[in-house]
Amino acid sequence: MQEPYGGFERSRREASRFEWRDEATSTNTELSALASGADAGAWPDGAVLVTDRQTAGRGRLGRRWLAPTGKTLAISVLLRPPASLPLDAYGWLPLLAGAAMTDAVRGAVDAALARTGAADDADAAAGLAPGAVETWLKWPNDVLVSGYKVCGILSELLPDARSVVVGAGLNLTLDEHDLPTLTSTSLLLATGVAPDADAVLADYLRGFRALVARLAEAGGDAIGSGLAADVVERCGTIGGGVRVELPDGTTLEGMAEGLDESGRILVRTRENDALQAVAAGDVTHLRYE
Repeated sequence: MQEPYGGFERSRREASRFEWRDEATSTNTELSALASGADAGAWPDGAVLVTDRQTAGRGRLGRRWLAPTGKTLAISVLLRPPASLPLDAYGWLPLLAGAAMTDAVRGAVDAALARTGAADDADAAAGLAPGAVETWLKWPNDVLVSGYKVCGILSELLPDARSVVVGAGLNLTLDEHDLPTLTSTSLLLATGVAPDADAVLADYLRGFRALVARLAEAGGDAIGSGLAADVVERCGTIGGGVRVELPDGTTLEGMAEGLDESGRILVRTRENDALQAVAAGDVTHLRYE
């Protein structure tokens, strides 16, 4: 079967190895197995596995992630960081993936709106000119367009305890009947234009690779390298009110004030005005009066 999207010519140039699957159970599961199996040496740092038909996709906290064939991309990237990157810096990897995807989605949205000529018609008054549609990272690893989720990211450590597979599920052309939740969207719904899948994927892979290289060169120091500031700049969660559902079932509510050296979100609680670092949880953005 011929590969779609022009064979992903641009994306292939951004990967050490690029594999397309007509169908996959979960690209994270399959790439993890390949990168840990007998032929692991054939899967180097920067290898990528992609499909638009995922039959057993997984999201955060064990959730299932399913989508109609041909309307989303499931993307998994293999990272084999150098020994100079300490394990306690690995918490930044999904955040860097989110930052890279935020930039790629912004580029796709702006390109689509430019093609529609929105700046020259009545829609411009509604804020549809390039740059007017807001695209943000929602901590820890969702990408939102106009407040709706267009991409989710899931990172998993391999059995060697050094390699990581970073998966992303990007909604390309889902319509309102396909959406998995009321808080989801797609690039098509956000812009009215079917995206160039190869372009947005290539932008993501290029940006992610560059950010990971910066983190490794800095020995994992995200703050000193400026990477933490770069993530915060793209993160619409910071500076706003949040409710965080923690893995133990408890709930934390307050203001998100920043990120610590490990990439944990710092929340100043409403209950006792204490600053608490949160490593994992489901975040809801709140509006305080």
